[in-house]
Amino acid sequence: MNIYIDNRQEKFDISEEINKHVKTAIIESLKVEGLKDNYEVSVSYVDNYEIKKLNREYRGIDRETDVLSFPFNEVVDIPVLILGDIIISVEKAYEQSIDYGHSLDREIVYLTVHSMFHLMGYDHLKDEEKEIMRNKEKRVMKNLKVFKSSS
Repeated sequence: MNIYIDNRQEKFDISEEINKHVKTAIIESLKVEGLKDNYEVSVSYVDNYEIKKLNREYRGIDRETDVLSFPFNEVVDIPVLILGDIIISVEKAYEQSIDYGHSLDREIVYLTVHSMFHLMGYDHLKDEEKEIMRNKEKRVMKNLKVFKSSS
């Protein structure tokens, strides 16, 4: 398992504990999906300015968001399968952690889990797809035990 973490923001301290929880969440998401750990995932922490720029460029939406997922949809002949990139606005995650009444750590972990299921092909545009995706997210969060279940 190759997990790369890049902190490109300076507004919030990202502890090794948070990075450890993010890595555990990635591995648990793969387990819940029945996949092995022969994948590569990158996680980048950014601020609202950068995620807004990326959201505008790649989705045509000119506002910040909490997380963006960029699945790697190419087949390449390498021993590790590249799953994709997760971009998290730590600034937005902090705002949401206040709104939802839990820690920044828990919010970043939830956003990682949410994004992992996007990388694995799930979406939440239709109600039935949303229910499947949310149930998988809840299962991962429950399996992590450290965090209360997401809603």
